[in-house]
Amino acid sequence: MITFLSNLNCADNSGARFVQCIKLLGGSFHKRAYIGDIVVVAVKKAKVDKKVKKGEVRKGVIVRTKKPFQRSNQMSIGFDTNSVVLINAQKNPIGTRIFGPVTKELRKSGFVRIVSMAPSVI
Repeated sequence: MITFLSNLNCADNSGARFVQCIKLLGGSFHKRAYIGDIVVVAVKKAKVDKKVKKGEVRKGVIVRTKKPFQRSNQMSIGFDTNSVVLINAQKNPIGTRIFGPVTKELRKSGFVRIVSMAPSVI
């Protein structure tokens, strides 16, 4: 569960290390974002000489949350960190690699490219 001003790890190699959520997309009553939701983030820490620089504002999709979510088969899944993957206007990831596991719910949200790049799908 991600809210306004939540700090997130970046789970790809776009250059960003830590980002902060500054806007939740999806309507005016959208107060919390979950796995598969798109958020607008500001880059707080970044690597030198990469695609993304510190201070840039980008869109990202949430791939992991600490708050467990429940699937339809009553199994709940939670992770150690809140993580995001930065995306471009065509909803493709900016980076070329994804670090850590992602959930199969991303495929239903239309992020098939992120699921295929991930090392493991839970």
